[in-house]
Amino acid sequence: MIKLAPSLLSADFAALLADIEKAEKAGVEYLHIDVMDGCFVPNITVGLPVIESLRARSCLCFDVHLMIEDPDRYVERFIAAGADLVTVHVEACRHLHRTLSHIKEKGALAGVALNPATPAAAVEHILHLTDLVLVMTVNPGFGGQEFIPEMLPKIRQIKNMLAARGIDAELQVDGGVNPSVAPDIIAAGGTVLVAGKSVFGAPDVARAVEELRKSAAVT
Repeated sequence: MIKLAPSLLSADFAALLADIEKAEKAGVEYLHIDVMDGCFVPNITVGLPVIESLRARSCLCFDVHLMIEDPDRYVERFIAAGADLVTVHVEACRHLHRTLSHIKEKGALAGVALNPATPAAAVEHILHLTDLVLVMTVNPGFGGQEFIPEMLPKIRQIKNMLAARGIDAELQVDGGVNPSVAPDIIAAGGTVLVAGKSVFGAPDVARAVEELRKSAAVT
């Protein structure tokens, strides 16, 4: 079954809890939380206090995407704050094998993300340590961008790598995801859709989630 991960980046920051509750009632599987430091990407978003506060009010799987430099310094603190899944960028990790192992040792699921310019081969050697691989289909930093269709072959390539090794990791796709592009993403091998504007930017979150699920089922 295809899983949905609405992105907090596109929610109403004056009513975060209300938006999260709408998504939770609509049956989504994850809450995708982008953490940006203004260095690795040109934007700053939420951090530890927000995650800690929301954790006490939501049962969703907190999918924390660290778009920060030197993520090793903060991994333990984000897990302690309530992250169920921590995804780090291959581009930001000096010792990726160690970072992913550390995440798992601390009791969270481990994910690795690739920016559009990073080839699939960059994560081939650590796939056995991952619970999730995230393919960015926009250049990270801001919500509401257009999907980059040239990323579809990369999704297929990573799907084939996982299958060839018998690795049962989720393949998450983040960036410009909406009902129009969802069928192509699923056909390429994506299993988790991160959707920001198309869910939290919609007038009716429940209907937006339903439309995204329906479109993902058409492959």
